[in-house]
Amino acid sequence: MLQTLEQKIRAIAGTFILASLGLGWYVSSWWFLFTAFVGLNLLQSAFTRWCLMEDILRWTGLHRSENPPMVERPSVPPARA
Repeated sequence: MLQTLEQKIRAIAGTFILASLGLGWYVSSWWFLFTAFVGLNLLQSAFTRWCLMEDILRWTGLHRSENPPMVERPSVPPARA
């Protein structure tokens, strides 16, 4: 199943939030700062339309466009008889 970039970002953000809440509850309350960091990034991306995770997914190659640009092939002249 192909996921859109927005679906991947939501899944990653949700995973980060749940993981950091668990770590904050069971390990150290300092992990709640990571929860706040993810929340602030989600909020700023709503206004600026820029998301760091989007760039990371593209840079690492974990997300490729569903409609890659078409590569034009040079036209081949018809064979002579």
